[in-house]
Amino acid sequence: MAFTPSKDAKRREREQKKLDKRMAREDEKAEKRAAEQAAAEDTSEMTEEQIQAKLEAEFEAELAAEAAAEGKLEMAC
Repeated sequence: MAFTPSKDAKRREREQKKLDKRMAREDEKAEKRAAEQAAAEDTSEMTEEQIQAKLEAEFEAELAAEAAAEGKLEMAC
């Protein structure tokens, strides 16, 4: 005869799944807060010119990445 788990065991499994999901969400939120705080501390010590230069460098890097991606697409065609 086949073994079937009791309703109580199924309930515990569901509750454990929910708990695992909740813990994962809380961990993600904590990591995000830590990253935001680190970024805020990093920029708090910078001057306006340094912040602007950093933003421009990030933007230029994004543009270069997009241009490289488009170049690869054109070569494939």
